Amino acid sequence: MTSSAPTSRLTRQGADATTAGALLNIQDLRVRFELPDRTVYAANGVDLEVRSGEVFAIVGESGSGKSVSMLSVMGLVPTPPGVVTGSIRFQGQELMELNRAEMKKIRGSDIGMIFQDPMSSLNPVHPVGRQIAEALRIHRDVSRSEANQRAVDLLDRVGIPNAQGRVKDFPHEFSGGMRQRVMIAIALACSPKLLIADEPTTALDVTVQRQIVALVKELQADLGMAVVWITHDLGVVAEIADRVAVMYGGRIMETGESRDVYGHASHPYTSGLLRSIPRIDTPTRTLLPEIPGTPAPILEPLASCPFHSRCPMSAENCSELLPALEETAQTDHLSACLHLAEIGDVSQLWPIELADTADVRPDGDDVVVAVEGLKVHFPVHRGGRKRRKTVVRALDGIDMTVHRGMTM
Repeated sequence: MTSSAPTSRLTRQGADATTAGALLNIQDLRVRFELPDRTVYAANGVDLEVRSGEVFAIVGESGSGKSVSMLSVMGLVPTPPGVVTGSIRFQGQELMELNRAEMKKIRGSDIGMIFQDPMSSLNPVHPVGRQIAEALRIHRDVSRSEANQRAVDLLDRVGIPNAQGRVKDFPHEFSGGMRQRVMIAIALACSPKLLIADEPTTALDVTVQRQIVALVKELQADLGMAVVWITHDLGVVAEIADRVAVMYGGRIMETGESRDVYGHASHPYTSGLLRSIPRIDTPTRTLLPEIPGTPAPILEPLASCPFHSRCPMSAENCSELLPALEETAQTDHLSACLHLAEIGDVSQLWPIELADTADVRPDGDDVVVAVEGLKVHFPVHRGGRKRRKTVVRALDGIDMTVHRGMTM
C-alpha cells in the first residue's frame, strides 16, 4: 500500500504565507537528476518560508537535500540532468517563471550565496578585488574605480588586514579562513536582501569557524538581511538561528523556532542528531548514541517515510505512508512523523552509555609517542632587490606524550 504525498500545513497556507511577511516562500519543491543509469530524487516536496531579517538554519546529514534546495533558489541546478518543479517565490515574485537573463539580475544582487569551498569557487587567475568588483559592475551602475574602492571597503569590512594592499592578491595567497571572508565579501557586494550560506565553515578549524559565524551574525544584524544557514553543525544553529528546519531524504522532518526544536524535539531523527553532539556536562568517556546506517539516495518517487529504515520507532505503516508536517504542542512547531502522538520523550529513543575504562588509564609504562622540544622553522625571503630573510616559526618547542588507549 502506498499513498501520494500528503499536503503539509505550509502548503495549505499557499500564497498567504508571502503576505504574512515571508521573504522567501517555497512550496512543493522537487528536484530530480535523470542520469544515464538511474534517476535520483534529491528534493521531494520541500515546503518552507524565510522571513525578512531572520536567520533560518537548514540541518541534516550529507545527501539530505539541503544544498540542492537552496541551489534551486539561486537557479543553479544544472538542467539537464536536473529537473526542478514546484514554486519558489522571492518577495512575491515567482522565480520558477523567470528566464536565465531575468534570474541573473536577481542572483548576486538581491540574493547572495556563500559556497562550501572557497578555493574551488574563487577564480584562481584573477585578483580577489577584481572578483568582488565584478558583481558591482554587473548589478550596480558604478565606475571601475568606484567598484575597486568598494572592494577594498568590503575586504576591510569582513576583517582582512591591510585590505588596500591585499585587494590585488590572488586566492592562493590567502589562508582558508581568509578565502571564506573573501567569499562573504563577494556575496555582500550588492547588499542582498537574502544571504544563503552553504556550510561556510566546512574544513576550517574551530577558531576560524567561530570567527566566520560571528562575522556573518554581525553583518546580518547591521544590514538587516535574512540568512539561510546550511550546516551539519547543530552547535552553530543553536547560537545564531531564529528558526530551523531538519531535512532528511529530500524532505523537512521537523521545523520551528530553534528553542522549540532543541528543547522539545518531536521527531526521532532530530533527537538522534541532537543526542549525537558531545556535551561538556556528560561523564568522561561517554559513548554517544549512533543513528544506525547511512542516508541512501532516493531512486524512486517517495511514497513512505524516508527515515523509517533507520528509525527506532519504525512500524509497518512507516514503510507505507508518507507523513506530512503537522503541528506539535508548540506554536509554529511542525513535525513529519506518523507516531507524533505517541512519541513522548523522544530522547529516550537514543540512550547514552559509558565506555568500559578498564585497562586504558596511563600508568607511565605505556607511552606510545613521546615528543620533546620539537621545532619546525621555515626561512622566508621577502622584498624586492633588498631581500631580507625572516623565519616563520610553525612549531617552537613542543612537548607531548601519548599513552596507549588514550585519545589526545
